[in-house]
Amino acid sequence: MPHTVEDWTMPLGEEEGVLQGTLRLPPVPRGLVAFVHGSGSSRLSPRNRFVADALGDAGFATLLFDLLTAAEAEDRRNVFDIPRLAHRTAAACTTLRRDPRTATLPLGLFGASTGAAASLVAATALGDAVRAVVSRGGRPDLAGDALAFVRAPTLLIVGAEDADVLALNRVAAAEMRCTVELIVVPRASHLFEEPGALEAVARHAAAWFRRWLATSETAS
Repeated sequence: MPHTVEDWTMPLGEEEGVLQGTLRLPPVPRGLVAFVHGSGSSRLSPRNRFVADALGDAGFATLLFDLLTAAEAEDRRNVFDIPRLAHRTAAACTTLRRDPRTATLPLGLFGASTGAAASLVAATALGDAVRAVVSRGGRPDLAGDALAFVRAPTLLIVGAEDADVLALNRVAAAEMRCTVELIVVPRASHLFEEPGALEAVARHAAAWFRRWLATSETAS
């Protein structure tokens, strides 16, 4: 059976607007991964859509959604407002928990850039509801004091040529007390534009989510 792909929305309030998203559901999902964009990106990010497609092919339901409204995205400061982004992420996860199609699926978060910090902060707020986190070229350091309280197993994926971000990820990993692994993709830069780099990200992410999200019924 083909995957079901549909528009997804989350109202923010009478004056704040609505967040837009795309929900993809395979016939028998083994888990659900919500993508948390960063640095002015959106649900239309080609890199995150590539990874989402790969996760969908691996049997995971995925949600790609905007963390900011169009008006909010015009103010560059908002893409670095980690508390706001984390709150929106947690709210989206709560909305997914109210949907009977996704309510019981093991939940993971995939964060990129500043979205990685938002994912980690949201994971601390949601507790055991978040089973795993993956960061692609992320800034987990921006999660600050929340790093020490993350319980979800976390995979940090960084390009070998992204020296500054790699250093920041190593510092962040040292501050985390949960299961954490750092994977360095050879010859890859910050956007993983090199041949095979994004494929490596998708492969490592799928393996991490299979390890931590798959239930006993779906792991076989």
